[in-house]
Amino acid sequence: MTSPLLAIENLSVGFRQQQHVRPVVNAISLQVNAGETLALVGESGSGKSVTALSILRLLPTPPAVYLSGDIRFHGESLLHASEQTLRGVRGNKIAMIFQEPMVSLNPLHTLEKQLYEVLSLHRGMSREAARAEMIGCLDRVGIRQASQRLRDYPHQLSGGERQRVMIAMALLTRPELLIADEPTTALDVSVQAQILSLLRELQRELNMGLLFITHNLSIVKKLADSVAVMQHGKCVENQRADTLLSAPTHP
Repeated sequence: MTSPLLAIENLSVGFRQQQHVRPVVNAISLQVNAGETLALVGESGSGKSVTALSILRLLPTPPAVYLSGDIRFHGESLLHASEQTLRGVRGNKIAMIFQEPMVSLNPLHTLEKQLYEVLSLHRGMSREAARAEMIGCLDRVGIRQASQRLRDYPHQLSGGERQRVMIAMALLTRPELLIADEPTTALDVSVQAQILSLLRELQRELNMGLLFITHNLSIVKKLADSVAVMQHGKCVENQRADTLLSAPTHP
C-alpha cells in the first residue's frame, strides 16, 4: 500500500491565554494522497485554517502551542523539523494559497518582480528564463496578454485575476502538495467555476495532492475525492466524497 503524501496524526493545537491554553484543534488525523483532493469542510471557527497553517508551521508560537501529534510529509515529521528543513519545503514541495490574495501580494511591487522572486529563490532561474516561465504560467491560468500584465500592480487586477496570479505563483514551484484555504469564497460563481476547473486540470498534470478548505458543499461535489468534516476543533467525519455526500451524518 502506498504511503500518503501528507499524514496528520492525532494533532492537537491550542492558543495560550495568560496561564491557560485554549484548545482549538483536538486530536485530528487526516491523509492526503498524491493526485487526490481532500476537502476539509466546516463552519467558521471549526479549526480548518489552524490545521492548514500548522502543516507548514506558520502559526506564531507563542501564542500557538502544538499540544500533541505530528504532521508527516513523505513520512518525515514537519512539526519536529528544523527551520532550515522547513524553508526547503515551504513554497517548494508544499505551496499555499489564501482566501484574500492581497494578503500575499505586495501592493508596491509589479507582478513581474513578485513572480521573479519566486523563481529566483526556489528554482534559481535567470531573469531571461524566468520571464518566459512567468508569461507561460500566467497564460496557463487564464491571464490574457500576460507579457503586458507583468508590468501591472496587484490593485490593477480584478479579484479573479489576483486569485489566478496567486495560483500561478504557487504552481511556479511545481509543488507536490497545494493547500488552498477558501480561495474562491470572494469570487462570483462563474469565476469560481473557472478557478476550480483550473485546479483540477493542473492537479492531473502535476499529480499534485490538494488540501482544499471550504464550507461550500457544491465545491466539494465538484472537486473532492475525500471529505473531512470539522466541528469545534474535532474531525467528526472522514470518508470518500461520494459516500459522505450521499449520506452525511453531520449538518
